[in-house]
Amino acid sequence: MVASKWTALAIGALEDGPKRFGELKRRLDGVSQKMLTQTLRTLERDGLVTRTVYPSVPLRVEYELTTLGRSVTEPLAALRLWAQQNYESVAEARETFDSAEPVGLEPATAR
Repeated sequence: MVASKWTALAIGALEDGPKRFGELKRRLDGVSQKMLTQTLRTLERDGLVTRTVYPSVPLRVEYELTTLGRSVTEPLAALRLWAQQNYESVAEARETFDSAEPVGLEPATAR
């Protein structure tokens, strides 16, 4: 549920308080409007986010983490920290893997 890229990033963006849709879209560089809408709906359905509509002109809508949503921020923060601390090691492993000769794979032969 929280393993998707945009879900984890949306939760992180909401950690410091309620946000409007436009604020979230700006903070989540690269997310499409459609993907952000789907992500927020899923988070709301799962009970991690509340959506509050304020009756004004134009309507004002804010998204905020619920108690359940706040409870997942610590594990996600630990995962972000691990990713930051191990980014170089993972990049080196990828480079080594990508430059290695395939072992145990024989080229396909035409029959």
